[in-house]
Amino acid sequence: PILYSYFRSSCSWRVRIALALKGIDYDIVPINLVKDGGQQYSKEFETLNPMKQVPTLKIDGITITQSNLSILKKVGQETQLAWAQAVISSGFKALESVLQSTAGKYCLGNEISMADLCLVPQVANAERYKVDLSPYPTITRIYKTLLTVEAFQVSHPSRQPDTPPELRA
Repeated sequence: PILYSYFRSSCSWRVRIALALKGIDYDIVPINLVKDGGQQYSKEFETLNPMKQVPTLKIDGITITQSNLSILKKVGQETQLAWAQAVISSGFKALESVLQSTAGKYCLGNEISMADLCLVPQVANAERYKVDLSPYPTITRIYKTLLTVEAFQVSHPSRQPDTPPELRA
């Protein structure tokens, strides 16, 4: 699989977390959303994803973008391709079912859910913009707990190949 991603993209981070949780090795192709007016607008990337958005995932000969609205009928009999379609198109119920099959229990005694997968990038962005999270101690606790999980650590924006040196962990 090849993931076209931007280190700071919340959606790309969500997919990186999910790929790491499933133990799927992939190559990453950085798409800088700022440089040169946005590399997502290049003719080459537009050919790959006409919506000009990241993430885009090539897996099993198929290119999956957020515009892919495929309905997954048998998530229980998942393949890497079916699973990846659920991640990219964010079919919340389908993806949550897939993630619940991931081994290991994390926050509040539950398996990782779609909400957990989305929470980490959103809270990280809130912190980045200095939003006061003190009124939300449960969210803060879940966030900190999830950041101890390897899949969340390796997928973190500060550890991506396109992260600028001054933002690296």
